[in-house]
Amino acid sequence: MDQSTTSKKVHLYLSDYDRELLAGERGPGAQMSMRIIVRMAEILGVERLIDIEAAHIDSSLYMGAATLEFAEKLVDLGAKVSVPSTLNVSGVDEHGWMHWAVPPDWAENAKRQMRAYQEMGCIPTWTCAPYQTEFKPKFGQQIAWGESNAIVFANSIIGARTERYPDLLDICAAITARVPAAGLHLEENRAGQVLLRLKEVPDRVQRHESFYPVLGHLMGKISGEKNPVVVGMEVEPEWDQLKALGAAAASSGTVGLFHLVGITPEAPTLEDAFQGNEPEQEIDVTMDHLREAWRELSTASGRELDLVVLGCPHFSLAEFERLALLLDGQEKHKDVEFLVNSNRTMRALADEEGYLRSLEAFGGVVTVDTCPLATPMLSPDIDEVMTNSAKYSYYAPGMLDERVVFGTLEDCVLSAVEGRVVRDESLWHT
Repeated sequence: MDQSTTSKKVHLYLSDYDRELLAGERGPGAQMSMRIIVRMAEILGVERLIDIEAAHIDSSLYMGAATLEFAEKLVDLGAKVSVPSTLNVSGVDEHGWMHWAVPPDWAENAKRQMRAYQEMGCIPTWTCAPYQTEFKPKFGQQIAWGESNAIVFANSIIGARTERYPDLLDICAAITARVPAAGLHLEENRAGQVLLRLKEVPDRVQRHESFYPVLGHLMGKISGEKNPVVVGMEVEPEWDQLKALGAAAASSGTVGLFHLVGITPEAPTLEDAFQGNEPEQEIDVTMDHLREAWRELSTASGRELDLVVLGCPHFSLAEFERLALLLDGQEKHKDVEFLVNSNRTMRALADEEGYLRSLEAFGGVVTVDTCPLATPMLSPDIDEVMTNSAKYSYYAPGMLDERVVFGTLEDCVLSAVEGRVVRDESLWHT
């Protein structure tokens, strides 16, 4: 969480409700959570707390004994969430983990942690893309969301207000319904800071699906934790393209909010995006910048292929539909695994629409409620992976020791059929 003025001592005002929580009048679980919220507010040097109306909990992800102990401690103390609280991915596909390389003790602990959060009243959405569910927030709504791609989407595309909530603090916010009045909750902190001008980026590039993850990767590298503003967009992106843009920017940087002038809700004009301020930095984004960003997303040097990974962030119904069309009548190469990540509800919807028949006939599988970046499901023998996700491309080399090739959804399908990397690179060549 960001706050620029932490040097001076500021008195934190507490409401009667806050004091009741601190005194334990609403139970020891709420008391413990409120102590953590107040301590964070003191560290940030804020003067007050504000109410939230909803939360998205990243703490549901099992990361070892400490995260499990924290969750079960809250349950033992009787903690319950006091606002609608969706759950991010878990540490395991609860019903399908045994088909992968997940150790049984990991699976059991992850399932225990899943149960703990449900016992606190959280909604078992098990997705990193809660904005694809019925629980997506509204414009201007104060929320406390964890998970980087969810945070940037809620702030940027929907116009809800959330700071970058880390694990463990998010559940405390959900229990107390109170958060520090800091960062992106406040209007003045939502102004653009870095201006990115698209210069001679052709319409055909802006319409291409790979443009959005590539631009997002570049945005994150340039902006870091600052709020970038992009001007020069000539097309109206689809939600899945905006999802890819935000996820990439929140991975290569820590972007929690971006503005696309004329597209996103807080940026009808350039002046609105910057709230009348001057940019701290201005950069002309050319095709050369985008080509370099595109090249950075691939770390594999060979043509071998072990696995195709899709759905990072989780696959939407529209993506399942498009994939089904690409897979129809195709057959996967026997040496390549083909994995789609989503949540159980989206999988059920895709099944109802008939989109899974092509995937199953192709030889692909869907894993639900988790992600290879969050659970030890992939065999150590998997070395070279292809994906259409800039987020996965950015994290997999360091987190999973995999070499990655970035391509379009169609590239991923063709490569799985051929059993080797096949990419149409014409868009990115001079």
